Amino acid sequence: MDADVVVVGAGAVGLACAAELSRSGRSVVLVERHGAAGQETSSRNSQVVHAGIYYPSGSLKAELCVRGNRSLSAWCETHDVPFRRVGKYLLAVEPDEERRLAEVAAQGRANGAPLEEVPLARLRAEEPRVRAAAAVWSPTTGILDVHGLFRSLAVVAQAHGASFAFRHELRAAQRAGDGYDLVFAGPGGEEVTLSASRVVNAAGLDGDIVAGLPGLDVDAAGYRLRWARGHYFRIRSGKRGVARHLLYPVHPEGAAGLGVHVTVDLDGELKLGPDLEWLAERRQDYSVREELGGAFLRAARRYLPDLEEGDLSPDQSGIRPRLAGPGEPFRDFVVAEESARGLPGWVNLVGIESPGLTCCLELAERVRELLYP
Repeated sequence: MDADVVVVGAGAVGLACAAELSRSGRSVVLVERHGAAGQETSSRNSQVVHAGIYYPSGSLKAELCVRGNRSLSAWCETHDVPFRRVGKYLLAVEPDEERRLAEVAAQGRANGAPLEEVPLARLRAEEPRVRAAAAVWSPTTGILDVHGLFRSLAVVAQAHGASFAFRHELRAAQRAGDGYDLVFAGPGGEEVTLSASRVVNAAGLDGDIVAGLPGLDVDAAGYRLRWARGHYFRIRSGKRGVARHLLYPVHPEGAAGLGVHVTVDLDGELKLGPDLEWLAERRQDYSVREELGGAFLRAARRYLPDLEEGDLSPDQSGIRPRLAGPGEPFRDFVVAEESARGLPGWVNLVGIESPGLTCCLELAERVRELLYP
């Protein structure tokens, strides 16, 4: 065998798996189709370390997010990754939203996320330009330098002997003896074959396609992904005083996303987003249409009335790999060792959208436990 484990995909979760598995003494090869780590979903998001508020109790998203909030912040401190617990206000903008705010807060507490109802006087003292009828404070929500996180995970993995192969895309996989033969297309289109005892599919947007390569029936397994794009708009620097914390108005029950909210980066700059646009084609188009700005402005002015025409400019977009399509019920992360489907030693990580960044270390630990119980 060329390696004990081949990890496919160098987003936050793939990097965390490489670091975790190499630290446990395994020989690891991390293979990525792009020329650098974190080029897709992992870097095209709000860079928020979530508290674990919104997910159904008992789900992996809830359990791993609450734990990941602690483990990821500790990792950042240990490895000098810029991180700040800026905190988040959950808002009921109108009085008729207060019941929904209470429901969201109750869900968060049931998951183990620390939350605090705050009097409006405190909100107005800390956020004088925010309009709201009620607020709940999430003290453990933070923001980080996601590229700093990528570098730290790569350093740890390589220090423990992991090898990285960029610009290699997995094209075929089959069982071979006690492991797998994996065929990659190299930078010049040449074929490169690697053999491994175990495989971790952390391929993100194409996690379902990679899951199907060794013969697994993706549709029967329920692993087929839908792509959903979220856009962000930046608030011009001259208006950065409209908010100091993350601001999340409550979203309607059953909504597919959390709605347009305010995030703060490590430099204090503000952006709005994301919205949610289901993509008919699986094409990595990250454009942000300027005409979307009107909808963002209307949504934000409900609670940031000082925003005006001209205060927003297109920023970035990201694409989420979603297991639940439009109108479908909640779907949890898939973290599955596939012995029951005839693929021992193959772990699929499918549908790793938000809060996957927050959970990356916990997901990696779960993968190690599945491969080496």
